[in-house]
Amino acid sequence: MNNIREEQKNKKRNRMMMLIMFAGMCLAVIFSLCVGYYPLSPPQLFKAFASRFGYEGDVLPEAVTIFWNIRLPRILAGVMIGASLSVAGSVYQGIFRNPLVSPDILAVASGASLGAALAILGASPAWLIQLSAFIGGIAAVSLTYFIARKSALAQTLGLILTGIMVTALCNAGVTMIKYIANPNDVLQQLTFWLMGSLTKVNMSSLGWSVIPMVAGLLAILALRWRINLLTLDDEEAMSLGVNVKRYRLILIVASTLISSAAVCLGGLIGWVGLMIPHICRAIVGPDYKRLVPACAMVGAAYLVLIDDLARSLISLELPLGVVTSVMGAPFFVFLVIRRKDRQM
Repeated sequence: MNNIREEQKNKKRNRMMMLIMFAGMCLAVIFSLCVGYYPLSPPQLFKAFASRFGYEGDVLPEAVTIFWNIRLPRILAGVMIGASLSVAGSVYQGIFRNPLVSPDILAVASGASLGAALAILGASPAWLIQLSAFIGGIAAVSLTYFIARKSALAQTLGLILTGIMVTALCNAGVTMIKYIANPNDVLQQLTFWLMGSLTKVNMSSLGWSVIPMVAGLLAILALRWRINLLTLDDEEAMSLGVNVKRYRLILIVASTLISSAAVCLGGLIGWVGLMIPHICRAIVGPDYKRLVPACAMVGAAYLVLIDDLARSLISLELPLGVVTSVMGAPFFVFLVIRRKDRQM
């Protein structure tokens, strides 16, 4: 009887935490729409939003332009990128059984960087740079997976080691491109992209990037309870009737899809996929039924608020990837120290 009451109590607590996270994400979005170099009050925000649907009241044209053309695409991109990187990080940490891995463990970020660098070197338009980054990320992970299949090592260890090798190879390619790039324009553009930013996001670039993100997130949400089984040893999971290789491949493909789309839209934005899953585990526990949606909501709110900080802290906008690194590096040190203390 006590166990049933305790279980009901935990379910109520988890529902309440989910509602709080959802409300926090919505408040972060609304707050972000208001703040910036041109602040918008809540009434101005509402009027600017309603103007697109026939409202003809006292609306400032500047407010309409800022809301629809600048802030809304940027904030929606922050929501999708934050959710995608956080969910991908939680999936990778589960299927690789390592709490210190992040979405770029299979060379997603480095492959996307190489693809973007090649497009920037060729003076390609913005949409082609994004497409090249997306293709580069997918290609790098595909190369990692097929090389690991030929390895004599265990599948998980083979994937990680091969990912490190492919990452080093792609990083070498990016370094070579930076070395031969014109320092007056190409090198500056490449460096800016590698630092990560949402400055150049618009509805057009957001539109096609959201499609693979939504597809991958929906696939992971549908299979999130299977991730609990993949955190077990392969033999134990197979004894429970789980096709380990098939589900691992599906989840890797889905996580790679959302990670590549996130990188191609916002550039290299690190540490989100490492930090947020740990924060969410401390709140809702390790069960992936709750952890995946929690990571999506907390990651979205986190990146939107960090972007607010990047564009409001000083008069010159800071690169988003730099700000997330400043926040993430001390957190990683904390994780390493905590794991050492647990082993002692």
